[in-house]
Amino acid sequence: MSDRSPLHNARFAYLPKTPETYAAPVALIKAVPTEIIEPSYDKEALKKIFTHSYGKPAVKFVAGAGASAPRAMAIGVLLSGGPAPGGHNVIAGLFDGLKKGSPESRLIGFKGGPGGLVDDKYIEITAELVDSYRNTGGFDMVGSGRTKIETPEQFEKALANALAHKLDALVVVGGDDSNTNAALLAEYFASHGAPIAVVGVPKTIDGDLKNEWIETSFGFDTATKTYAELIGNICRDAPSGRKYWHFIRLMGRSASHIALECALQTRPNVALISEEIEEKRMSLSQIVETIVSSVAARAAKGENYGIVLIPEGLIEFVPEMKVLIESINDLLAHEAEAFKALPSVEAQKAFIAGRLPSESAALFNSLPGEISAQLCWDRDPHGNVQVSRIETEKLLVAMVRTRLAALAAEGSYKGKFDYQTHFMGYEGRCAFPTNFDADYCYSLGFTAYLLALYGFSGYIASIRNLAAPAGEWIPGGIPLVSMMNIEHRHGADKPVIRKALVELDGKPFAAFAAQRDKWALSSDYRLPGAIQYFGPPAVTDMPSLILQIERS
Repeated sequence: MSDRSPLHNARFAYLPKTPETYAAPVALIKAVPTEIIEPSYDKEALKKIFTHSYGKPAVKFVAGAGASAPRAMAIGVLLSGGPAPGGHNVIAGLFDGLKKGSPESRLIGFKGGPGGLVDDKYIEITAELVDSYRNTGGFDMVGSGRTKIETPEQFEKALANALAHKLDALVVVGGDDSNTNAALLAEYFASHGAPIAVVGVPKTIDGDLKNEWIETSFGFDTATKTYAELIGNICRDAPSGRKYWHFIRLMGRSASHIALECALQTRPNVALISEEIEEKRMSLSQIVETIVSSVAARAAKGENYGIVLIPEGLIEFVPEMKVLIESINDLLAHEAEAFKALPSVEAQKAFIAGRLPSESAALFNSLPGEISAQLCWDRDPHGNVQVSRIETEKLLVAMVRTRLAALAAEGSYKGKFDYQTHFMGYEGRCAFPTNFDADYCYSLGFTAYLLALYGFSGYIASIRNLAAPAGEWIPGGIPLVSMMNIEHRHGADKPVIRKALVELDGKPFAAFAAQRDKWALSSDYRLPGAIQYFGPPAVTDMPSLILQIERS
């Protein structure tokens, strides 16, 4: 008898919905090239780097006799970066496509991400293994990793191992950095005459891997609905207890898509959007005033409670903080050894403050002690501040309390301010995928197989028309290089896939901006409730509100 939960067992039996085209035998699915897609930036530089990949057309899959007869193939797959709900269904869709094309086909999973390809750590993925992971969260079927394939030795080993396994294709499931790596691998394989297609799949809960062709990355739907449920629970608790302001920091390293979606889902009193703060060049004190105005106005109504949503990467978008962080990074890059030798955090803080430009030093000294300490402690492998570990919610609480105390001393604020802080991140990365993500990921995996079958190397799987029922989705692929530009990273110009930030002139942000002044005073929160897997499609299958608004 299985010790899994009833829901776990029920999800194994779920049959993902797919584009109508995919109901046909593989031999009756046709690849149709469409328009040539070029990158929006740095065309000439990218053309020189990607001589074998540049200038290729988009492709869509339609009903019709295919040009390539299904054949036995060997495909490798790896999961790269942080987990996102639905990754196992990408593998399931890829596996089922392979076996539908030919029962003799093989799927090899490289363990621990790109490092597994370089070090040749792998498992054979079988029907029994796939069946034990269908429609479930996590990346534990083969594991993931954050190794970047970037040295000549790593590229050589990756190619040698792919050839040793007689791979026809390699599927890379990941975010912007991982798919940048996929593009470079495709170019390297082609430049060495290796007939191995490299295909990407768009994964990230942050939602920042998107464009006209990639309408959303997988995992975003599930993660945001998981967070929105928890926020909704807090939204119900706040007016029940009537004594706390809840400051909730949400995962999303660079872009604020998660914060925006959760705001649309729950209607908090304040939701900060990093991209707007950077665009308006808002200072920390201006951000605090935004929160304080809602706190004071609600206190005047006797409502000493509320909800504030804060994107994880906010602090790096505040101009003065961005300058401070860059100054600290630059300082410690040149004086790392002296800094490490200091005996205490207080000594480290004094070391930094004494060497910063005057304005940055004043800001650094004004920060709460635990925040300035976090700026000292947490460094990434390149020596930079790990912004995602800075507890911005606690910084804002401290500054709001100070400002409210000043207003109370003036007699203009007579409320009571107490608070709770929260960080929501890992709770959403491995959740059971929503029906939308289960369907979407399965179709992405099947699409990756078709791209491999037709030899479309350097492409990323694309499913369009996602706001419609799954049967009406339009599967295909676009060249990875079309999503890239050149950025200066770690002292060198490098080709990278551009992160898609919240568009301030886009429809989702406009929908939020039109309502937020009302939400600031209101206790009419939206309570989305738990993710539903069984019931009417209007409850179980709806995609994110951002996607619905964008495609309306």
